[in-house]
Amino acid sequence: MVSAVLQTSFLGDMVLTTPLLERLAGEGLVHVVATPANAVVLANHPAVASIIVFDKRGADRGLSGLRRVAERLRKVGAQRAYLAQGSARTAALAWLARVPQRIGFETSGGKFFSTRRVPYDRTLHHAARLWQLANVLGDDRSVPTSLRPSLYPGAADEQAVDALLRAHHVSAETPLIALAPGSVWATKRWPSYAALGAALAELYATDTVRLVILGAAGDAPLAQAIADAVAVRGGAPVINATGALSLLGSAAMLRRCRVLITNDSAPLHLASAMNTPTVALFGPTVPSLGFGPLAEHRVVLGRTELACRPCHAHGPMRCPLGHWKCMQELAVSDVIEAAQSLTTVSSASPP
Repeated sequence: MVSAVLQTSFLGDMVLTTPLLERLAGEGLVHVVATPANAVVLANHPAVASIIVFDKRGADRGLSGLRRVAERLRKVGAQRAYLAQGSARTAALAWLARVPQRIGFETSGGKFFSTRRVPYDRTLHHAARLWQLANVLGDDRSVPTSLRPSLYPGAADEQAVDALLRAHHVSAETPLIALAPGSVWATKRWPSYAALGAALAELYATDTVRLVILGAAGDAPLAQAIADAVAVRGGAPVINATGALSLLGSAAMLRRCRVLITNDSAPLHLASAMNTPTVALFGPTVPSLGFGPLAEHRVVLGRTELACRPCHAHGPMRCPLGHWKCMQELAVSDVIEAAQSLTTVSSASPP
């Protein structure tokens, strides 16, 4: 069986699609349609036979681009297409490619291009929902309890991490705590990362703990604010990796960290793939939407008593009520306590 999986949504969605890819790879070749941004995380993945890049907002925009990519998809000879991203445009791609069986969620915008529609179970994690797309009719196979995404950083990614750590005079034995302060959605960004950095610098003043700041190049100002706060408290210089590592390089770095403290954003899912203990800070969104951490050791923090949560599927750019309590009132002390509990539970020495 040759399968095609169409996933042209956000980076985190692609990471969460990897359990489906692994399941399908047990039945035959798996080809993936991906955007340029999220295709890169599938490099080296053993479940992926090939990647068909669909630059839907750039070179492949419009009907001519859609037809061009559909022709590439048609040539791989897929018998089934799994519409992991359910927009009408992406679903139309599988239809134009004349893939005989097209499986998608019954709630998807492109459901009219599907030959089979699968219930969208809102009680499941999104990785589990995607995994169940492969259930054939009458197959009620339950989701594996240890379902987790998978990524495969390559030698170049590991070497980039080694070089960055050497540049900061960090040995392989140095305990690392990762912070990921960014998000493309403004209300998802916890505003107290600088205060957290200062508190961690004071807490581990006599230890050799180093802080690693992960994120895109646009997160550099957030990283600088943390670095400045740590310097004021006399802490060891932070390792600013924002914009310095590829996505798989960031995953490789996370594999070396004792714990990650992150917003509801892409690094959360990278950590799930690397099984890095994770403290996830949720504000306008909630884990019950299906995008919480899947690392074996994890803690989710959020103001559960706020009736206004969740206010948005992704997180608006501004708090609809103007108070932003969901993030403003998450305490630094609670975050530190959660991080320490994870390093203890995971049998690592305290960070």
